[in-house]
Amino acid sequence: MKRILSVFICLFISFTHQGWAATGAPEIKADSYLLVDFHSGVQLAEKNPDKRIEPASITKLMTAYVIYQELEKGSISLDDNVLISEKAWKMEGSRMFVEAGKKVPLNRMIKGLIVQSGNDAAIALAEHISGNEASFVEKMNQIAKEMGLNSTNFANPTGWPDPNHYTTARDIVTLTRQVIREYPEEYKLHSLKEYSYNGIKQYNRNKLLWRDPTVDGVKTGHTESAGYCLVASAARNDMRLISVILGAETEKSRADYSQELLEFGFRLYETHKLYDKGSVLADARVWKGNKSTVPAGIMEDFYVTVEKGHYNQLKGLMELDGSLDAPIKRGDVVGTAIIKDGETIVNQVPLLALDAVDPGGFWSKVTDSVKKLFN
Repeated sequence: MKRILSVFICLFISFTHQGWAATGAPEIKADSYLLVDFHSGVQLAEKNPDKRIEPASITKLMTAYVIYQELEKGSISLDDNVLISEKAWKMEGSRMFVEAGKKVPLNRMIKGLIVQSGNDAAIALAEHISGNEASFVEKMNQIAKEMGLNSTNFANPTGWPDPNHYTTARDIVTLTRQVIREYPEEYKLHSLKEYSYNGIKQYNRNKLLWRDPTVDGVKTGHTESAGYCLVASAARNDMRLISVILGAETEKSRADYSQELLEFGFRLYETHKLYDKGSVLADARVWKGNKSTVPAGIMEDFYVTVEKGHYNQLKGLMELDGSLDAPIKRGDVVGTAIIKDGETIVNQVPLLALDAVDPGGFWSKVTDSVKKLFN
């Protein structure tokens, strides 16, 4: 059984507005789209966000994520020289024009992957990291599973069309948030407008990098079957938005639609950090332990995104599990922190035990068993 504690934070004021989502989202002619706040994860606009689609070269966002992980582990280095196989050299589609048999510094290959969207770079990097493409794809899918991308499956590191190669707008947003959150320095590469290799200058296909100085990424994609796709991110003041457009008709329309979504979000919404990570938000009752309570809070910063002008009209409450028995480990879920606008839940996160509680002695177990019956 759960008990609702009337813990109202002083900055929140209850009000009667029924629902906070603003209307007037732009009309977008694409198979699927999604607009999400980076910090809070709140969804602001959508169409078929869970529809399985072909991601085309947006796939390379996961390819890059795997590379960033391997760099962090130390299994590869930016100083590595990547041997270009004949398979990589023969890749069709977008390329950075590496030559078979030559060795290219890994840091240059990464720029060719991200800025030039090189299919040849993707294959060469996959072979360098895992020995062959198939093993690298296994790594991609394992990471996707760990990340909770439940509607995603990769068949290659390039985005080349394949019946078993698919994802969703929602999964793309999740992946993008992880890249930006975990690898902020590496993410800066996604804002590069151009890159030259082998005497050939190529421009980033994300046209928003020229239109809007607040846009700093992230990746385009296009095949005949997938249409024109773009995942974009922009940061203004303390707010960052991520938009995904999948299956637009033209290169121009995918950029236009992305810009419209971002403007819609920044114009009508605002994001605030409510609590810092490590904040204690309540004390949870613990039965049969060496302590009767455990501090309950959050281990990550807690943000909320609301319609502009509604921030001072929110209310917060802590919903705690009233039947917690020791032992309790640090990080165990002991309740939920809920932020509401009227009767609408704006955002919620699990409340976690910020300390451990060991089992109590015989007498505390007996007395707590009796007290719990009457709680």
